[in-house]
Amino acid sequence: MKKGYFITFEGAEGSGKSTQIKRAAAYLRLNGKKVLLLREPGGTRVSEAIREIILNKTFKEMKPETELLLYLAARAQIVREKIEPALEKGYIVICDRFEDSTIAYQGYGRKMSIENIKKVSGLFVRADLQPDLTILLDINPKDGMKRGGRHDRMEYQSWVFHHRVWRGFRTLARQQKKRFIKIDAAKSIEEVSSIIQSQLDQRIF
Repeated sequence: MKKGYFITFEGAEGSGKSTQIKRAAAYLRLNGKKVLLLREPGGTRVSEAIREIILNKTFKEMKPETELLLYLAARAQIVREKIEPALEKGYIVICDRFEDSTIAYQGYGRKMSIENIKKVSGLFVRADLQPDLTILLDINPKDGMKRGGRHDRMEYQSWVFHHRVWRGFRTLARQQKKRFIKIDAAKSIEEVSSIIQSQLDQRIF
């Protein structure tokens, strides 16, 4: 039985996830919690190798089906190697992206079957593992890209694609209001961090 707490951060490109994840982890550790930080795709030796393939901007010919299966393979590895063992030991696991990103990017963005993505994921990838809390840092992708620019293969996708992804995240947040906390990522770093800490206080302490 899971003893820990599973938090995921989601959002379009340039939403500030990396900064807020570090701040959330520091806040939890300051309050005596054991925290494990992970990212997707990545977080394990196998998953990081898959990440290099997925995000390589020279692989312009990669098909959506290949992309999807690579993401799911990386997730299957990190779930079994890192996330589940840490939760069993009572850690708070914070992951930069999880299944919601796959639904947003490959489901809404690539227009692949969301039902099939969930089915395959439930059978072979995450089983019954679900985040306890998902923090969605909400920002228009055009505003987000101004912050960090375009570097990897996913960031180089069209504006139409990124807009579909953004709408996808917002749809998921509306559908699962108990799990999702949607925060305006256009606010200052301090304002966003304060909102996140308030949510952590309510849900964990």
